[in-house]
Amino acid sequence: MSLPLLLLAIALLALVLIPGVGREVNGSVRWIRLGPVNFQGSELAKVCMIAYVAAYLVRNASRLHMTFTGFIRPIGVVTLISALLLLEPDYGSVVVIFLTTVGMLFLAGIPASRFLVWIPVMVAALGALAVFPSYRLARLKAFIDPWQDPFNSGYQLIQSLIAFGRGEWLGVGLGSSVQKLFYLTQAHTDFIFAISAEELGLLFSLLVTAAFLVFIWRAFSIAGYAHQLGKFFACYMAYGIGLLMGIQAFIHMGVNVGLLPTKGLTLPLFSYGANSVVTCCILVAILLRIDLENRYPRGVRIRRQEGSHE
Repeated sequence: MSLPLLLLAIALLALVLIPGVGREVNGSVRWIRLGPVNFQGSELAKVCMIAYVAAYLVRNASRLHMTFTGFIRPIGVVTLISALLLLEPDYGSVVVIFLTTVGMLFLAGIPASRFLVWIPVMVAALGALAVFPSYRLARLKAFIDPWQDPFNSGYQLIQSLIAFGRGEWLGVGLGSSVQKLFYLTQAHTDFIFAISAEELGLLFSLLVTAAFLVFIWRAFSIAGYAHQLGKFFACYMAYGIGLLMGIQAFIHMGVNVGLLPTKGLTLPLFSYGANSVVTCCILVAILLRIDLENRYPRGVRIRRQEGSHE
């Protein structure tokens, strides 16, 4: 199903750009109105891309290792997906999908020489995209010194840092945040980590960070065990899930604490929002299924057959 899923992702990302179909929120056209809910195609596209890259790594293993054209094909696909995302625009999702794809290719054992040729091009392209639009350049300047423009481009970062400072070790108390009420915009999505630090303190922030590290470690362990069993598609899927969730969490936390330029990305399994939460639950469900079939490969098949007889 990897190719149909890829075509579905491309169709959804193209559909949202059609006038009258896509819904604009905060200057970005990322949502499709489906009755009472807004559907975000870029979230489902992340799942579809992981499935496509994992299947490609299995079906074209020899070509990937022996020819440069085999390596560049998934790069071309992810470039197409990125181009559609940039038209929305959604630069954050572009970075996450690009880094996840590169990570999956690296973990599949692609020779390092291929990356030495391509990564400088990728870095240059992402850097150019981050600088040339005026609003992104303003974000980079605010990241370097937010106090130069504290009431405009540097406002969100300053208010996020204030939230961390107010939280200290144990926080001001659950629900007692001031920043989320009057100052910090998108407190329930893009800056949920800062608000949780204000309300529950540094110790809780470290606990959340540790939880994501454990999640990534377990995803990679599940992938490694699937590889030992010869389940290569499941292995690459697990790698992709761990990379995607880890990279997105790292970028979200980095933005909140001022390590990275401001970028609107949710914190997986933590931020408010139906599309993000449902996507994360799909990824976790797939990972749990891979782990189940790693542990009980024959038992799963037997139970499934017994269920069909019943």
